Formats: sequence, structure tokens, C-alpha cells
Amino acid sequence: MQAEPEPSSPSPEAASRTAPTVLPLRGGTAPEDVFRLHAALRRRLVPVLGGEDTAGAGSTVLLPHAPEITGERALAELRARMRGPVPGGTAAALRTSGSTTGAGRHVALTDRSLVAGADATAQRLGGPGRWVLAVPAHHVAGFQLLVRTVVAGTDPVVVDTSEGFDPRALAAAAARVDLPAFLSLVPTQLGRVLRAGERVVAPLRRLTGILVGGAASSPGMLAEARGAGLAVRTTYGMTETGGGCVYDGVPLPRVRVRLGEDDRVEIAGPVLAAGYLDGADPDAFVTSDGLRWHRTRDRGAFVVEGGRERLRVLGRVDDVVNTGGVKVSPAAVERLLGEHPGVAEVAVVGVGDEEWGELVTAVVVPRASERVRLADLRETVRVELGAAHAPRVLVLTEALPLRGPGKVDRRATAHLAATALGRRATAAVSHDPQLPDRAVAHAQPRVTGVEEHPPHPPSGAGAPDPGSAHI
Repeated sequence: MQAEPEPSSPSPEAASRTAPTVLPLRGGTAPEDVFRLHAALRRRLVPVLGGEDTAGAGSTVLLPHAPEITGERALAELRARMRGPVPGGTAAALRTSGSTTGAGRHVALTDRSLVAGADATAQRLGGPGRWVLAVPAHHVAGFQLLVRTVVAGTDPVVVDTSEGFDPRALAAAAARVDLPAFLSLVPTQLGRVLRAGERVVAPLRRLTGILVGGAASSPGMLAEARGAGLAVRTTYGMTETGGGCVYDGVPLPRVRVRLGEDDRVEIAGPVLAAGYLDGADPDAFVTSDGLRWHRTRDRGAFVVEGGRERLRVLGRVDDVVNTGGVKVSPAAVERLLGEHPGVAEVAVVGVGDEEWGELVTAVVVPRASERVRLADLRETVRVELGAAHAPRVLVLTEALPLRGPGKVDRRATAHLAATALGRRATAAVSHDPQLPDRAVAHAQPRVTGVEEHPPHPPSGAGAPDPGSAHI
């Protein structure tokens, strides 16, 4: 599954001869902040779009940050964490979301890598167009969307989600944007659009493409969206690749994908970041076969769908639930549960348990007027993966905990489930050190129901037999 070889990206070891100026800028989705960031990005990218070599110049490095903190704090934190000089050509320092670990890293994205990503997206989508921004501009999905508008010579249409995501506001923006037009959403937003009904869905049908990424989308939700006439494309990528670089399982032009040890997804191409500003990670970027590769933290497989080979992401390398001696992949279970007609959103986490080590726990946002029963979910998983992988606990909630660009906060979800069960979480509640305590100490979503299978045995009832676990 490879494209043509391409010139190597700027060396991450190439530092600028003159120290760059770092410019903190508020991100988020407030229009005044977005357009200020957009203007600075245009000034930064105009030279490279005109063919200038910026690799050795003391250019400005943009530092988009969460709107909840000050620019001074964002800059102080970057300086405190930096290990070595800024790589030449760096246009922006973006933080990863840290949705699994609870802490992000600063990634150096070069001007050429950003433009390469925008060019590749336009080529895959059939040309440039207008873009509707409804995701935070300080995270890579929103930031790369702004790059695409700069390259296309257009301005974004901004949907302000500062007070929460309103599908009706998105529909209004989709109704007025000039065509061809595109939109980026996270799965949670797409789910809420579909649940909002025909008045919201109808304006989105006129869009040329709707990119959905940042987290795995359930097959059921994708089928519903496409059945409703929405031009949905799934995307896979990360901050280290300048955002999505694999669309519907197929790499963008000049991007190469392979599977390494333990089926770990590895990506090469001109979209790669120069590296991390807060310390080198020899495991993250490697050179082989004459190309520089990013070794992701995801496992994958190549499958044939629609007559062509596609990448299927199977979950994080280190994201497993160890229950009764069996290692369960949450992503595999989520994929099956997402097809259940009563499940709108789902996250599978481990909750600590004295008998089993961890309980496979499904945290579900049910569809309106649909009943979700643990027995049905267990049977769905048992048939495909075996009884050991079936959830033993179902937690119903009004919403899944989110962080950053709208990704499910898995650590906070585990804490939510553990609290509902009155037990310990297998990981502490996530905490983003870039945000003040008041910004992350928000109320957890309300739990509306809990079901266990079977009811938890009394303490001291004896250790379970791993060989007969979950039967």
C-alpha cells in the first residue's frame, strides 16, 4: 500500500541559524481569534507559497493555544519544556491532545509539511474550496483547515462552539457557504448532527465533502450519515502528520503507509512534522528504506473493501483491557457495539476489579427512544470476538467526556464508569497541564443507568477461573 517515493522532509536536526520569534495566538473557535490566527498563518506561509526557502531563516513560529489560558502562560510552558533548538522551517508548534495519556507534547510542523498536507487534501477532494470551521483552531484538525484556506486563497466560515456545539449553527453556516465547500467534524459532532433531525441534516447535503476524524467513527453512524445523503469521508492522522493523511483508509498522494512490528502503523511522506520540541523520541521517527517514517501508537491491518486495499486502525498499541488474564482491544469492541441500533456513541474502558483485574465496561450514549440492554451488547460481541471480550458492565450516560478537539477522554471516561460502580478507575482522571484547574474541573456527564453481568460477587468469593471467564 504505497505511493510513489517523494523527496525527504527537512531534517529535524536542521536548526535555524537565527533564533525564531515565537508568537502565541489564541485558538478555539471564537471568530475574532480564528481570523487573527488565520491572518498570521497567511503571513507565515506566503513566502513558501511563493517558492522561498525558509529553512534557514529566523522566521516566526506560531504557537496556537487554548483560549482558556494566556499567551504568556503558553509561551512560558513551551520554553520550560523545550529541549534543543527549533528545527529550521518550523511554522507552528502544536500540542497533541493527550486524550489517552492526559498530557500532550509540542510538535514542530514545518511550513512545507503543512502546505504538502493541504495540497494532498485538495487533490484527493477534487480541488480547493471553501471550508467551514467547527473544531478548535489550536488543534491540528482546525489548524490544518486554516492552512487549506490560506493555500486556496479563501477565508474560513467559522462556527463558534465556545459555548458548546450547536448543530443548528452548523446547519446555518452550511446553508450560506459558497460551493464547493467542505467541513471537518469529530464523530461526536456528526452523531449530534444526525440526532438533530432533517432540518439540520438537509443543509449539510449541499457540501462537497465532510471529513470525520480525530477518533474512530462507528460503522453504524457512518452508514446512517451516508444514507442521509451526507458526503462523509473518514480521516486518519495525528499532529505528527499535520492532521489526516489517510482518507477512507487510503493514503493521500505522496503519503506511504506500512505496518511495522506488532502491526504498528507507520507513515512516511512530506506531511511529517520535523519532530518534538520538548525532547527527542527515538521511537517516534525513524529512517528506513531511504525514507523518514513516523511510528504511530496505533495498531492496524490492511483489508480489501470496495475493490481496493485500505488501512483499518485497530486501536492503540498500549490500549488494552486485561480481564481475567485475557487482553481485550477496546477499539475492536467499540466497532461492534457501534453497529447496535440503540447505540449513538460508545467508549469501552477498563474499571479496576479485585476478582477480574479489570472489567470490560461499555459507556454508552443511547439513541433517543431506543433501549439498550447489556445482554444484547454482550451477545453482539460474543458472536464475533468471543465471550471474554464481551462487556461485563454497561454504563448509560447523557454524553461521553471529551477533551481537546472533541476526542473522547478515555481516562475521564474510565473515572466516570468507576464512580458509577463505586470502584477504582484503572487510570486517574486526565489532566491537561496547559489548562487552569477551573477549566478541567467541569462536571462529569450525568449517568442515567448501570447494569452488570452478572452482579458483582461478594468480596472473598474466590478468584475466577480465567479459562471460564465471561461465560
